[in-house]
Amino acid sequence: MISGKTIAITRSIDDAREFIELALKDNAIPLPIPTIELMPKSDGIVENFLKDVETFRPDYSVFMSSKAVKLLFDVAKNSGKYQKLQLSIANTIVMAVGPKTKQALENEGIKVSYVPSKFSSVGVGEQFTKLDAEGKKVIIPRSGASTEFLAKLLQKIGLIVKENHLYDVQAYSDQTKWKDFKELFSQDKIDGIVFTSASSVRGFFHIMSDFENIDLFTKFKNIQIVAIGPFTAEELKKFNIEPKIADVHTVPGAFEAMKNIFSLA
Repeated sequence: MISGKTIAITRSIDDAREFIELALKDNAIPLPIPTIELMPKSDGIVENFLKDVETFRPDYSVFMSSKAVKLLFDVAKNSGKYQKLQLSIANTIVMAVGPKTKQALENEGIKVSYVPSKFSSVGVGEQFTKLDAEGKKVIIPRSGASTEFLAKLLQKIGLIVKENHLYDVQAYSDQTKWKDFKELFSQDKIDGIVFTSASSVRGFFHIMSDFENIDLFTKFKNIQIVAIGPFTAEELKKFNIEPKIADVHTVPGAFEAMKNIFSLA
């Protein structure tokens, strides 16, 4: 049973609220650990996006995360381009990957037409296949650290793709928030870790790399690891970690996968 188990998740406390509620409901002990932070490419990311929309004239826009939505609109508010950004996106058919991204867009007054059944790049590809969108143009505002997988997949389907890089991702700089985790980790009191993105995997191991006199991989043998999706799992495998992949690529899906592990233990 997961009751009484200490389960870490690679998110800040603000981003982990859903996970915290789920864990507490099952009497588990949630431990958020922020692994990454977003660094806007420049103060001109909104202007660059608007220029791309004006020149590229996309039929669709695809948002891969709520963070991308929030960053773009926050910068737009601060630069006086909020309404222009709203109109620019509203003139496209909008697809959101996952309910949190959909909600973030709706909070900004954007109508979301499609949410893929799989909350991943593969799900986006499957959704476009159903739409018979060959020859259509799609713009994707996202991280500069993203892989080429989605763009190549959509091009293979027959779409014309423009990626708009809003931000870079770096390891979280405030190490004070890791004090509790490192202490529990060194004492073998972390029972499970949920990794929520490939970037969070890289951030985690970067932060833990200066954890002196600790054999990370020996420690991991006694910790249950869940990846929220296949790309996160592939990144973990680069660090010789074989995770359980959530069947549903959401935080609730990842928590359910962790519960199943402990129910079978």
